[in-house]
Amino acid sequence: MIKKMSNILVLLAFVFVANCAQHSVKFGKKCTQVAKDGTYEKSYIWIVNNKTNPDFGKKITKQNCISAESS
Repeated sequence: MIKKMSNILVLLAFVFVANCAQHSVKFGKKCTQVAKDGTYEKSYIWIVNNKTNPDFGKKITKQNCISAESS
């Protein structure tokens, strides 16, 4: 019962965050481009601030993960 309640609370938190006007939530495995030193960021949940960096959502893609993991 407690586990079910905590799952519901987590889902409600995601809905709340997703409905913020200045933030968007991206789900799924996405990565940034590989940097010159060979590092990159990978996550399954991204919270993107649309006001400070409106193009950041375009910089994280599944294709970047494929490129990073194959090198």
